[in-house]
Amino acid sequence: MKAIGEIKEEFKSIKDGDLAGFKSFAESYVTDGRKGVAALCNRALKQIRLFQEEEKRTETMYAFEDKFTAEGYTAICGIDEVGRGPLAGPVVACAVILPTDHRILYLNDSKQVKKEKREELYEIITREAVSYGVGIVSESVIDEINILQATYEAMRQAISKLKPAPELTLNDAVKIPQVNARQIPIIKGDTLSASIAAASIVAKVTRDRMMEEYDKVYPGYGFASNVGYGSAEHIKAIKSQGPSPIHRMTFIKKFL
Repeated sequence: MKAIGEIKEEFKSIKDGDLAGFKSFAESYVTDGRKGVAALCNRALKQIRLFQEEEKRTETMYAFEDKFTAEGYTAICGIDEVGRGPLAGPVVACAVILPTDHRILYLNDSKQVKKEKREELYEIITREAVSYGVGIVSESVIDEINILQATYEAMRQAISKLKPAPELTLNDAVKIPQVNARQIPIIKGDTLSASIAAASIVAKVTRDRMMEEYDKVYPGYGFASNVGYGSAEHIKAIKSQGPSPIHRMTFIKKFL
């Protein structure tokens, strides 16, 4: 009989999402009468249950993609943006065409996904997507043309980088001017569509990384933590230090 320490190490070696691994573990030790082993079996069974629940949730996230694929569309992209509200930094949009031969689990609105998981999903999405594109519009252009028009421009940039060009776009609530493809605006789309959620995650990680780099160039504003949003510390820094070159002057007038 294996020592409990060995069994614990075996359990630790099973990777997250390895359904077969957790099933095999539970089947191997289900008759072991020791309390410590029984507890590990229960944890394995819980992981199996959570994974199965995630598979079901993921199926609902692909409902829009499946519907339009069944109608004959072969290049469906989800699009979303990050950074409409911050006081500093660019607005970033992403457009993603997901594969149709397999599902990507754990996709959701980027705000509902923990940072570590977002980073992991970013790598999966950018590796496995049929195509993805990112559009970035700077704070100076935001000041010039306003945030709504800048957002549309970032979205158009993102779409223009897709190969193949999309036949249909799934958008988070908006309809984008000057886009030829058929558009389907979906309210709270980043929580309902896998493609929009994927775009949300890539846009969020891209912009957060940019703001972390800006924090090194323009210290004192807390860009690495607030990513340009108007936290109390950030506003205090604007008042004491004045604006940085990446601040949106049309957004911070009342603080100067």
